[in-house]
Amino acid sequence: MAEASAGVNLKRVCVFCGAQPGHDPVHARLAADLGRAIAGRGLGLVYGGGKVGLMGIVADAALKAGGEVIGVIPEALMDRELGHGGVTELRVVPSMHVRKALMNDLSDGFVVLPGGIGTLEESVEIQSWAQLGIHGKGLVYLDVDDYWAPFFALLERMTGAGFVRPQHAGLAMRASTPEAALDALAGWTPPSVTRWMTQKET
Repeated sequence: MAEASAGVNLKRVCVFCGAQPGHDPVHARLAADLGRAIAGRGLGLVYGGGKVGLMGIVADAALKAGGEVIGVIPEALMDRELGHGGVTELRVVPSMHVRKALMNDLSDGFVVLPGGIGTLEESVEIQSWAQLGIHGKGLVYLDVDDYWAPFFALLERMTGAGFVRPQHAGLAMRASTPEAALDALAGWTPPSVTRWMTQKET
């Protein structure tokens, strides 16, 4: 079994991804490959707790490969019977805000698969927390077909317009394979500049 080899003490990886499978089967294959890769390194998976879409696929793949899988799901979604009953541990929380905070607490790094507005919102908030110095964990967007290319184009535009520092733009990494994504998390070192605003000296 391969081990995470550098940088941070990587024990659990949080995955943000869609609650839909999407139209392109390449995304489902990517989710399954990521679940197997996480388990294959002896790492735990933390994810949104659902049994449907890419969420269910990544969780099932990790479980089948013998990995620990912790789901974190809000009560409202659990009530709709969307919770995965076969994971190692399913934590039911009162709100989406609590969900994101707990997923951060349980994880040592983040991988973003294709998804919709919820996936984008979760990943951008995690990047914002890194920018503010709330955590120093790595964040990798994983895709094989440039799904996230428009996001990185927007990030580049924000940087060029002076709204994002180059160091903070680099908080969002990009990889085309699960192994490369996990290597990036294992070797991640946060930038020394963690705040956009600095106090003026008096």
